[in-house]
Amino acid sequence: MLANRLKGSLEAITSLTGQIDTITAMAETLVECLSRNGTIWTAGNGGSAAQALHFSEELVGRYRNNRRALGSAMLSGDPTLLSCTANDYGFDQVFVRPLEALASADDAVLVLSTSGNSTNIVLALQAAKERGCATVGLFGGDGGACKPLCDHAIVVDATDSAFIQDAHQVAIHLLCEAIEQWAMATEPEEATS
Repeated sequence: MLANRLKGSLEAITSLTGQIDTITAMAETLVECLSRNGTIWTAGNGGSAAQALHFSEELVGRYRNNRRALGSAMLSGDPTLLSCTANDYGFDQVFVRPLEALASADDAVLVLSTSGNSTNIVLALQAAKERGCATVGLFGGDGGACKPLCDHAIVVDATDSAFIQDAHQVAIHLLCEAIEQWAMATEPEEATS
């Protein structure tokens, strides 16, 4: 049983090789945002929320190298804001409200959803588009209702959420790799000494 699970995970990850051009375009879009001093906002539910938070911490903290902090935050990373918004406006609005308050046209929104059909993610992408933000997404299946709302989307051709999330984690690290290479190449001299 475990060998079959590992095989499924490896197949999902290997499927990313056919999407390297999309991953590169996504990284370029995110670098453009950061080069304008914009913020990359991230969002996801459940395990995808953990991955969204992980991506943001890699940018603000570090991925591999010491370098300047890069602007990124998870839209539901504040549990008081999350519970307030869910209580007062409904769970579908938990990403929309912080976008309405904080996002600008210089920003980008990166979302993760194994189905691509989570209502709160769909609404977040719509709110991001209304604000002129770049939108990128990591999805599973056929990308669902979210895919057409993204400037760039990585879609893992799988139905098992665990396999999709395994591939998403690799894609996140590929994006971090590209972004950090840009950050290191553009690092002000005094920041690295």
